Amino acid sequence: MTISQEHERKQGHEAHAYWVTETGDGELRQEALPARQEGEALVRTLYSGVSRGTERVVHEGRVPERVADLMQAPHQEGDFPGPVKYGYLSVGTVEQGPEEWVGRTVFSLHPHQDFYVIPTSQLTAIPEDVPARRAVLTGIVEVAINALWEAGPRLGDRVAVVGGGLVGGVLATLLRKYPLSRLQLVDADPEKRKLAETINIEFAEPEEAKDDNDIVFHCSASDDGLKLSLQLAGDDSDVIELSWFADKEVTLPLGEDFHARRLNIRSSQVGAVALPRRHRRTNAQRLEQAARELKDPLFDTFLTSECQFRNLPTTLVKLFERPGGFCHVVAYPTPED
Repeated sequence: MTISQEHERKQGHEAHAYWVTETGDGELRQEALPARQEGEALVRTLYSGVSRGTERVVHEGRVPERVADLMQAPHQEGDFPGPVKYGYLSVGTVEQGPEEWVGRTVFSLHPHQDFYVIPTSQLTAIPEDVPARRAVLTGIVEVAINALWEAGPRLGDRVAVVGGGLVGGVLATLLRKYPLSRLQLVDADPEKRKLAETINIEFAEPEEAKDDNDIVFHCSASDDGLKLSLQLAGDDSDVIELSWFADKEVTLPLGEDFHARRLNIRSSQVGAVALPRRHRRTNAQRLEQAARELKDPLFDTFLTSECQFRNLPTTLVKLFERPGGFCHVVAYPTPED
């Protein structure tokens, strides 16, 4: 331990973290941070993001016991169904650590917490031209990139994204860059037309959606959405599944399009790099690519509400009761507060 690290240890550092209780409520708990070791950084959080779908599943205690270990977030503490310290979209400033990291804005897959100590190998440096608030989307863009690597869209492809929530919207925003012959955002909610207009792609309600697609990305986490995705896929083509259904059982008419037209359904769970890139890209490189994509200010479209960290327990209750919206941003106190 260096003299500087010993000084930090004597000073001590306390933090506050958001925990989901066994009853599905939320509370802020105080904790003492461990002394920083070689190769670690002390991060002061600026913003974190709430991914409504996944975090609602955790609050409702709906993580299937069979995959509870596999679905743990990287810096989660506690076990499902709770109490558990959860979350994975954190952006902060390195206050102490290796010289090359101090003062940098970083992203990490860390729960909602105001200060934390973390190995620098688990930090992603945010480019200077990406605002810290927008950078909470790094983990969501990473999910979308993984699905793109899984599917590998090609010149002139016809592509549909079924489900215009946060993940589907971010994925469609990335797909705008591809030289496709057709790109539709499909959602049963006509209000999602506004999103499609904002990101300048075609919108369709289910009955209007075009079929014979080369790739269908399914992001609605619903039976109807996956059934529709199979109907929209072209012969011998792929449906890339980004949804997490948690404990919800899915009923599908597999005797229809799936069987007769030899369709494929592939999961794109983000815990591992998509197989077509697994031997040439790491998880860290995937996050770095996601951070670079966020230079596009259009991604601010997906930051639709905000609260202060101290109000997170009460805010999340209301947030999960209201449908709609994309990423909720949590703002943390600054040294001036």
